[in-house]
Amino acid sequence: MLYFVVVDRFADGDPSNNEKGDAKAPGTFHGGDLKGLTANLDELSSLGVTALWVTPLLQQIPGFVTGSGFPDWGYHGYWADDFHALDPRFGTEADFKALVDAAHARGIRVLLDVVYNHPGYNSRYLKDHPDWLRSEDKGTCGSDDLTTCVAGLPDFKTERPEVAKYLLDAQLDWAKRSGVDGFRLDTVKHVSHDFWKEHRRRTRAEVSPDFFLLGEVWGGDVQVLEPYFTPDEMDAGFDFAFVGNTLGFIQGRGRTVAFDRYLQSRAKVTAGHHLAHFLSSHDVDGALHQLQGNVPLFRLAATLQLTTAGIPVIYYGEEVGRAGGDWPQNRSDMPWGKQAVQPGAGKKRDESLREYYKRLIAIRRAHPALSRGVHAPLSTEGDVYVFQRRDEASGDTVVVAVNRGKTKGTASVPWPEAWTGVGEVEDLLNGGRTKAGATLDLALPPLSARILGRVP
Repeated sequence: MLYFVVVDRFADGDPSNNEKGDAKAPGTFHGGDLKGLTANLDELSSLGVTALWVTPLLQQIPGFVTGSGFPDWGYHGYWADDFHALDPRFGTEADFKALVDAAHARGIRVLLDVVYNHPGYNSRYLKDHPDWLRSEDKGTCGSDDLTTCVAGLPDFKTERPEVAKYLLDAQLDWAKRSGVDGFRLDTVKHVSHDFWKEHRRRTRAEVSPDFFLLGEVWGGDVQVLEPYFTPDEMDAGFDFAFVGNTLGFIQGRGRTVAFDRYLQSRAKVTAGHHLAHFLSSHDVDGALHQLQGNVPLFRLAATLQLTTAGIPVIYYGEEVGRAGGDWPQNRSDMPWGKQAVQPGAGKKRDESLREYYKRLIAIRRAHPALSRGVHAPLSTEGDVYVFQRRDEASGDTVVVAVNRGKTKGTASVPWPEAWTGVGEVEDLLNGGRTKAGATLDLALPPLSARILGRVP
């Protein structure tokens, strides 16, 4: 259960390191930092989170850039100016180590977001090492994935051994000193396979054999990620297709059987590797926003996310109804409601939605069939979708039913063979029990779900 936090927008634990200026403007630093995140880790552990992904923490370029319609600062961490220093607005190295230690004490592993492809706009590296970079100003940017200047950012010539070594030395040093458990790798397709192979070799040799690598290959899915998985350059990658397929299905677009085929296709992932699937992120419109604030529909999306194989990624605040909006509102402050946590104190949060997430996460963690089981469709016609998840190793079997319709829906499927001899099963999500019979007869209110499993 991976929880993704934009550090600056989560919690302010040290107002003394805040950037002066308007902390409500969309492109400024809002004050969130490592101390604030550490102080609120129980918010994550009580939700059931087992891993935390934090945005990059390196020193950001000074000042701001224009072109967005407003002053835009490096609050997100992707505009590095010094790979050997942390940005004081996020905290100190001691704060970073304290976060990792506190997370580990709660059974939460930590992934640090790292960027090898580029520094920030007008970075000091353009002056200190101009031969290391391609830039638009010099007209040296290329048109292919490896030499393009993403969003006009200077592009590191990672194909040059001295550049690759500098970047690898710096990031691996942070891994060793902080104790993080892995990296989230930014802009993967804009760096060569040779670089990622050396990166994998060095992280395993110098940090840990189990150091986890989660890569962002923009637009990635099973097929796109295969060239990175087969040579074992990383452990997992983002399945960008999940949110579109899921939101389309729950809104009634397309046949149920087509959505089931998509879920089945995800099982073709290279052995030993994983897909990470999300509903919202800092780079796309929030799912709740795309659903025009329809919480019942969003609950269905979350249900499907948390009953599907792979690594579910929760984007901070979506579990309490932070709609996200399109950019830059998809990076708005964490809603804290009545809690006196800045910068999002007073922002409305949906505690009932959070309780729903807690139930889903608890069910997933208690039933290995949901995280590593084999998918089998049981009913794929109409608005009621029923599928089974079965984990042979543990013998765990779970049946998931989702009604995307606006009226009551029913489905009748054969009693699962794996439940032979079982007298009754429990609705793990809503409560109540169903007695064994020749068939499993399901009735679902509109826009609702059931998750059925064996009674302990």
